Amino acid sequence: MRVTHAGVITRPDSPEVDQIGGQLVAWFGTRAIRAELNRIDPAMDMVIVLGGDGTLLHVAWEASCYQIPVLGVNLGNLGFLTEVAADEMFDTLETLLDEDEVRMERRIMLSAAVIHGTSGEKSAAVHALNEVVIVKKSTEAMIRLRCWADKEYVTTYRADGLIMSTPTGSTAYNLSAGGPVVHAELDAVVITPICPFMLESRPVLLGSEHRLTTQLLAPAGQVKVIIDGELQWTITENDYLLVQKASKPLLLISSPWKSYFNILRSKLNWGGAPIDLPLPEKVCKHC
Repeated sequence: MRVTHAGVITRPDSPEVDQIGGQLVAWFGTRAIRAELNRIDPAMDMVIVLGGDGTLLHVAWEASCYQIPVLGVNLGNLGFLTEVAADEMFDTLETLLDEDEVRMERRIMLSAAVIHGTSGEKSAAVHALNEVVIVKKSTEAMIRLRCWADKEYVTTYRADGLIMSTPTGSTAYNLSAGGPVVHAELDAVVITPICPFMLESRPVLLGSEHRLTTQLLAPAGQVKVIIDGELQWTITENDYLLVQKASKPLLLISSPWKSYFNILRSKLNWGGAPIDLPLPEKVCKHC
């Protein structure tokens, strides 16, 4: 991978991570690679994120706009997106810089906006790598959410809320709410109700070409719209939320030593071998 200019993004308010970031900038300097701390420039060849998944989520849209590949180094907790361990960082970078081609995943993102039911005004769009969530306040009764895929009516959910998730986000809030694990490189969106009134109300997997529209029905108080863990809007009765595939994906550099299912096994405590088992040769010859 040819790199002449790199960005290093560190987890906010962490002197320890800032120190590691400074060491990484110096490491790039010894290889005649210009590196900048906590800045993204369109001319960069890659961005290294030092922190947890939350740190990567904060820079995902900006990096995707410039189509700069991102490598996540896990200095946080779970680390689905920041899949490179701290003690693997320099070895991983050495390997990537020596390779002509690296494995890069195209992770779709979502674009969300609100149309106010009274004025008809549309908000500016906000982007998500994981999910867009409509959720009631904890003390209030269930809400009703009418939902369309393009112009086709899907159903009216009666639930505590609704999650619209990318495949990347399928292992986040979606999974906790009973939604499926979706392979990260699929071009799809998952709609998952949160604690639905009807147990038959199940998650739905749609192609990402569909634009989703959700209307909050009366009676309802103020309801929150949370995007990748951050409160973006408070909506009221008859407001509409529009969610569709964003114009550009996030380019995520994969660890050269870990597969997608290796990460799932380790992060979700699945059974099976901790390392990848190769398919037996007698089977491979028939593939």
